[in-house]
Amino acid sequence: MRGFKEIAVKDLNENVFRLFDDVWTLITAGNINSFNTMTASWGGLGILWNKPIAICFIRPQRYTFQFAEKSSFFTLSFFNDEYRKILNYCGSRSGRDHDKIIETGLIPVITRSGNITYDQARLVFECMKLYSDNLHEGYFIVKELISKNYPINDFHRFYIGEIETCYIK
Repeated sequence: MRGFKEIAVKDLNENVFRLFDDVWTLITAGNINSFNTMTASWGGLGILWNKPIAICFIRPQRYTFQFAEKSSFFTLSFFNDEYRKILNYCGSRSGRDHDKIIETGLIPVITRSGNITYDQARLVFECMKLYSDNLHEGYFIVKELISKNYPINDFHRFYIGEIETCYIK
């Protein structure tokens, strides 16, 4: 991965809330022969089970969902502001109908572990899936969140992944 440097996650100096809410990320799963990516603005980073983890959320109707289900890993790739149009595109088009790589100019890069990120990224978390589950209507304490975020009851599945590698440029 030319241009990337591997660092310990504890050496990262980023505002996690800004990364997800303002910067956004591309969640990518699969391998170089078959993968998909989608834009996400929900997620988190932290420590769980004494491991550095990332959490991402994918709705079951998203094309990326099937790749996340089959893969043992996913990557979260963050970009500088100049790539906002690409993130908008990848969040508004399905990989079922569009070749996001060709149509955006994203350049896939294979990590040392065989996962996919992008040459244009500035920060990448390579995550091994540890746990997944669906959000369930019955467990919402604030019920208004359901009508606001799930009007058709298409609850996200969340994936907790151990951050095995962190790359920066």
